[in-house]
Amino acid sequence: MEISAQQVKELREKTGAGMMECKKALSDTSGSFEEAIKLLRERGIARASTKSGRETSEGIIAPYIHPGDKLGVLVEIACETDFVARTDQFRQFSRNVAMHIAASSPSCVQREEIDPKLVEQEREIYRTQAKNEGKPEKILDKIVDGRVEKYYSEVVLMEQPYVKDNDKTVGDYLKETIGSLGENIQIKRFCRFRLGE
Repeated sequence: MEISAQQVKELREKTGAGMMECKKALSDTSGSFEEAIKLLRERGIARASTKSGRETSEGIIAPYIHPGDKLGVLVEIACETDFVARTDQFRQFSRNVAMHIAASSPSCVQREEIDPKLVEQEREIYRTQAKNEGKPEKILDKIVDGRVEKYYSEVVLMEQPYVKDNDKTVGDYLKETIGSLGENIQIKRFCRFRLGE
């Protein structure tokens, strides 16, 4: 099947992937636009995992001030080279992450940053809640594990549903961006300010 330049251009605009990657994805999916997007996402995530060990010593501090000037965020996002740090795509990604933090108020970047004592307290609360709801003893552990995972998805930035696309997490968005830019990228830390808090 012949893949037109227009099809490649549209896929590139939609995904941010390189032209050759878009052409190959369209060829591999017999011209199916939706299947090509899915394939590019899968390939990007696969490529992202191979880059995750590389050092990130460049990047930016991205600010976001919410309209009304009562809520602001600073987020440090690192990458491998100054060249990537200056690209529009990296800067847009950084701004989107800062905006997400303003909207979703995560507590930390990764689940490993949460104090294990706090997680254990949550587990005990969920266990007591499940018992009070009359849940059978034999499934309490599964219920508690499920609620702890939900807790992580509420407070851990990388596990929160991304505010601009609830079908993916912030972690998925990061992997897509790594795949698209071809460099390791890390969300290092953030600070969220609200007037009066």
